[in-house]
Amino acid sequence: METYLSNQAALSFLPSRLRRQSGDGGGGGGGGGFSLPSTRKVQYRSMVVVATAGQSRCEPGSSLNAPLELRSAQGRFLRSVLLNKRQLFHYAAADELKQLADEREAALARMALSSGSDEASLHRRIAHLKERYCKTAVQDIMYMLIFYKYSEIRVPLAPKLSRCIYNGRLEIWPTKDWELESIHSCDALELIKEHVSAVIGLRVNACVTDNWATTQIQKLHLRKVYADSILYGYFLKSASLRHQLECSLSDLHGSGYLKGPVFGSSFTTGTAQISTKEQLRHYITGFDPETLERCARPRTEEARNLIEKQSFALFGAEESDETIVTSYSSLKRLVLEAVAFGTFLWDTELYVDGTYKLKENGNAEEQENRSI
Repeated sequence: METYLSNQAALSFLPSRLRRQSGDGGGGGGGGGFSLPSTRKVQYRSMVVVATAGQSRCEPGSSLNAPLELRSAQGRFLRSVLLNKRQLFHYAAADELKQLADEREAALARMALSSGSDEASLHRRIAHLKERYCKTAVQDIMYMLIFYKYSEIRVPLAPKLSRCIYNGRLEIWPTKDWELESIHSCDALELIKEHVSAVIGLRVNACVTDNWATTQIQKLHLRKVYADSILYGYFLKSASLRHQLECSLSDLHGSGYLKGPVFGSSFTTGTAQISTKEQLRHYITGFDPETLERCARPRTEEARNLIEKQSFALFGAEESDETIVTSYSSLKRLVLEAVAFGTFLWDTELYVDGTYKLKENGNAEEQENRSI
């Protein structure tokens, strides 16, 4: 099962899995004050961070105008690579992940070797600081990998909403509905459209006039809707892959019924009478509460933190009861963006975890292993 899911998640990030060509022993320069160690084999020369002043209107523009500020040298370096050497982005990301994993492992090894010595407390402190440093860096790398996925479908992330609100009215342009919907399967898209309709109160097949009609919503509530929609996208990605895997295993066994040795549950795959778009819906409705929670809950702390950071960066951290006026079109744009964020987060989390072991979110991963 792990091999199948790993292959599914690796497809989107295949270039970084390729064997890199050997280069010189010397390190190239990096933007944002970050230098590559001489031990790395891939060189990135002439990396210049393009610093541009923020636009006065709520338009993403051509720069990397993400709401979340990158805090690590690794994140800023990948930002410069994406701006100036896009074709090397995956190689650079894979290289940064490997370097972080090696540095963390080395710090833990020194701590273990110093156990019982006079330097034990020092190395414990160093390992603790290194863990915090790596955690910040790997979250920035994950964020840039997600950002790259948006750039592949030519969808810029919405900037900080404080830049998009004028006289209490919020508008985000362009909408990019088609692009944001294109990443999902047909059966998942039907569920997503229903989710959008439920959270913003717009009919699934609303006309253009209805889309541009205005409504009022509390900013704090909109932030919660955005975070919940990220989790919904994460859940659908997880459930969709589980569905595909169990159906594939059922086909291999040549049977319409599969007892759950893989996921600890049973379900009927003989659904010829059910239309294609209803198959995923039918599968999800058969989840027991434990399976439902396992699919909807981020597996790692890093993924959970990114959801919180993105939401706070976009809407602000203040607990305000401010009411804003906006169009249903702008609300739909935000919800679709959030669902896509959750989808990309699931892929990114699994990809990164293959090189740099992420920290499990509570006992979610332990429960998953027990069911397997």
